[in-house]
Amino acid sequence: MNIAMRRPMLNLSLLSLGMGAVLIAQFFSALADNAVLIAAIAIAKNNGMPRLVPLLQESFVLPFILLAPFSGPIADGFPKGHVMLGANLVKLSGATAMAMGANPLLAYGLIGIGATIYSPAKYGILSQMFGPDRLVRANGLLEGSTIAAILLGVLLGGWLADHSLTWAFGGVVACYAIATAANMLIPRLPAENADANFHPGHLVRRFWDALRSLFSDSSARFSLFGTSIFWGSGTTLRLVLFAWVPVALLLNDNETPAKLMGVVSVLILIMAFVANMSTAVLVMAAVGFCGGLFVVPLNALLQERGHDSVGAGSALAVQNFSENLVMLLFVGAYSLVSAAGAPVAQTVIGFGTVLVLAVVAISAMRLHRRSSFS
Repeated sequence: MNIAMRRPMLNLSLLSLGMGAVLIAQFFSALADNAVLIAAIAIAKNNGMPRLVPLLQESFVLPFILLAPFSGPIADGFPKGHVMLGANLVKLSGATAMAMGANPLLAYGLIGIGATIYSPAKYGILSQMFGPDRLVRANGLLEGSTIAAILLGVLLGGWLADHSLTWAFGGVVACYAIATAANMLIPRLPAENADANFHPGHLVRRFWDALRSLFSDSSARFSLFGTSIFWGSGTTLRLVLFAWVPVALLLNDNETPAKLMGVVSVLILIMAFVANMSTAVLVMAAVGFCGGLFVVPLNALLQERGHDSVGAGSALAVQNFSENLVMLLFVGAYSLVSAAGAPVAQTVIGFGTVLVLAVVAISAMRLHRRSSFS
């Protein structure tokens, strides 16, 4: 499948107003995404339902899987700035509903729907705004904005959840509103595929074709495997922290695991042997930094391969499907292990071992392919 897509209409400076608008929109949207998760976890804990915590994460990632055939064509079929605007309004609706007492699982699921629509557009617009020479650096800035937002979002979310859920939700709603306003300043670029057919059957077939096309491309496949393992393990660790902190650090608040969530992106074996807060922060910050170096080039690689074949939006939809399917499987496995009463330290070691083996496997496959062409 090879769909002709428009090449970038612009080749903006990385310091342009348009890029600044994308970064601001992404920062405040991601900050709110992470803060509202901590608030939702606090609600579950306050209501004596800690077993809902993994389900909260699953309610967020499930739309990425179910709506994957539709999110990519929407991102490619309409101006991506408009898509980002609409997606932030959906997120704002979910946060407002949760603040008004709606079921946290349903409200966070609505935020997940907004995030599903938002993700292909936010990355796909970069391939229209920048040529290949600046695309990796643009991705680096976007990922940097996201990491900063994750850090600040979980820190603020944890602190506010321990003091006032009302203030926590007020901050979340304000952040989504700022992100929505910033969307207004994003360049009005044409749709990559304005003639898209939005019939559900057609979209499912097109998504399946895009999935097969990308997984048959060795570079795109390597990117998909790498980022899926990265986010699957990172998402699981974020949840493990709420069980690990009371056992290892003897702290029972929401702020401490939130601090650690803010500086870590991937699961590591050494965490099982950490027993004090300062060491935990240093180890996870180092791992988070290395994780950023790992994922940024992979994102840029997939965007470039996707833009030349199935469309940037469709490529990102396939990436979201792959990443969130792995997240769902990892979180589901953790839920089963936790429900069986497995000790937290052994759980961490188990996930760390799975991560190491997975990274070794995809690295070996990549090196083998490169050697076969040398």
